[in-house]
Order: sequence, then structure tokens, then C-alpha cells
Amino acid sequence: MILFPAIDLKNGQCVRLEQGDMARATVFNLDPAAQAQSFAAQGFQYLHVVDLDGAFAGKPMNAQAVEAMLKVVKMPVQLGGGIRDLKTIEAWLSKGIARVIIGTAAVRDPALVKEAAKAFPGRVAVGLDARDGKVAVEGWAESSQVTALDIAQRFEDAGVAAIIFTDIARDGLLKGINWDATIALAEAISIPVIASGGLASIEDVKTLLSPRAKKLEGAIAGRALYDGRLDPTEALALIGAAKAA
Repeated sequence: MILFPAIDLKNGQCVRLEQGDMARATVFNLDPAAQAQSFAAQGFQYLHVVDLDGAFAGKPMNAQAVEAMLKVVKMPVQLGGGIRDLKTIEAWLSKGIARVIIGTAAVRDPALVKEAAKAFPGRVAVGLDARDGKVAVEGWAESSQVTALDIAQRFEDAGVAAIIFTDIARDGLLKGINWDATIALAEAISIPVIASGGLASIEDVKTLLSPRAKKLEGAIAGRALYDGRLDPTEALALIGAAKAA
């Protein structure tokens, strides 16, 4: 069970959005590399990074900030945002990204995901961000007509390392993860699922460790870590104790 601290990049800064709205961004750190170091020092094992500008532009826009983070932390980093072709995937993996997250292209170009997952086993994840059950694309600016389950099932035998499932309605609002939808998705597919969007407190971490969530690979924590509602020491101690049990 992994708790992934999140670094969302906008204009080279570490921010958090509310419900994916670029106009509702709070800057939490001007130096993403320093933020990554801080998470490493707190004992986190895996970092989740999103290039928000890249998600809207359809190509990497915060490469400098990402590369600066890779220089200062040893832990694996998974990266999403603006990754829409094989060349970009290859470039990031060669620079030291452990796992790329494909979002929009997973909806629009499923063949790309299958090709990449075959070429780079264990290093390609799919990001499914849902609004009212339907997957949103282009940095959440557009909604598609397909459900997260529809898309996840397309990749059942493709070798995808994980599905990162976000409930947009809760993202950045500290209302708690949509456990029912996330667990239902995890139970319907064989690909590991990571919960994202709205993690609010230690209670969410306890739910993550409960028997009903046993099929989940982990969860992503953002705003709750930045504004102090989630104590990293307490959260990681709980996870450590659960692993040891």
C-alpha cells in the first residue's frame, strides 16, 4: 500500500487546484525540487507529479521543474500531464521517470497505451479522471461520453501497471476520497487501482488500509499534506504497521 504525495506543476511552481480548475490554483511552494526533497525527508517512498500546463497544452510544459526534482530525490517518480505520444514517453523514461501516466491519450488513442505498455513493461499507468462517472480529457477541460470502467477494461491484458482514478468533483476540496466508486472499479478489473481526489485526513488512510480497500495499490495525497490536515508521520506509521502485521 503506497501513499503518494502529489506535486502539481503550474508555471514552474508547486500548486493545488480545486476541481481541476486552473483559475482556482493555490501556490504552495515556488520550488518544486525543494518540495520533493521535503517529501523524501518525511519518509515517502514514491512521488506523484502532474504537469498541469502540459495536460492543457498536450505536451510537456514544466520539464525543467521535473528534471530538477529527479536530480534531488532518489525515490521513484510517476509523471502525468501532456504525455500523448511514444516519443514523449521514451524521453521521460530515459530521463529517470519511473512510470508515465497517460490520461487524454488513453481515451483518444488506446493503441498508444498498448504499444507503450508492451515496450516498457511496468512503466506505463493510465490516469482516469471522472466527472459524474464520465471520463474528462484535455486537463479535465472536456468530458467524454465513456465511463472509467469502459476505458479500464480496454487495457485489461495490455500490461498497464496501474490505473489512477480521480473523482474530479472532490479533487482539492478535502471532502474525502470517493471510496465507493474507486473500490468498485478496482473490483471490476485486474489492473491495480490508485485512489485520487479529495484525500482529507487520517480517516482516509485508515479506509485505505481496511479490508474493503484491499485491491487498491494506494492513494494520492495533495492538499491535505500541504495544509497540515494530514500528518505524514502518523500516516506513514499507520501504513508501516499495516504492512508489518
